[in-house]
This record gives sequence, C-alpha cells and structure tokens, in this order.
Amino acid sequence: QVRLVESGGGLVQAGGSLRLSCTTSGSIRRINYMGWYRQPPGKQRELVASITSGGTTTYADSVKGRFTLSRDNADNTVYLQMNSLKPEDTAVYYCNADVIHPNWLRNNYWGQGTQVTVSS
Repeated sequence: QVRLVESGGGLVQAGGSLRLSCTTSGSIRRINYMGWYRQPPGKQRELVASITSGGTTTYADSVKGRFTLSRDNADNTVYLQMNSLKPEDTAVYYCNADVIHPNWLRNNYWGQGTQVTVSS
C-alpha cells in the first residue's frame, strides 16, 4: 500500500512563511503527478499547486508569486514553500499523488492533511 505523509504545518502570523513536505512511500514504478490541495473552513477542497513527472508546475491564481512547489525525485518528496502568507491561506493542506505501480496499474492516493493557520 502506498502512503503519503505531510508535515510542516503550523501557526504563523500574516506575512510569514512555512514549508510543507509530502513524502510518498510504498511500491512505486513512477509518480505521474503530485499536488497540494487545501480545504479552508466551510469551503470545498481546491488545488493549490501541482507538478507532473516531466516537471510541469501549475499554481492557483491566489498563490502565484507567493508559493513555490519543488520535488526531490530520489525521495519521492514534494515541498510547498509558502511565503507572504495571508489569513485566507488558513486551511487543512492535503498531498495527492497519482502513482503507477510495478505491475503498471495506476492509483491515486491522499495524505491525512496538515493544518496551516495564519493569524492577522
């Protein structure tokens, strides 16, 4: 079974920074896609940033210029550097991965989430 573990959340003042990490473990042939999603209180889950196996990145308009997604292929880890944080960034942040297994079957996995709280 594939497991995704997020870390790095916490409480920060507006204008501060946090770096989230997500490590994927298990029997994996290839990770086609990894992404960060977030769910603010009382709202739907939304895409924050993503990266494909080819290195193509996508960012939500609300975080462009403030958040940066990077990866460490050797560790199957992605990072989300969050700068100039705003109270509107407060949410539970979830990691997602689209995985090709050694038997070539594809599956999608979610982490348990990490809380980010930005105070005014």
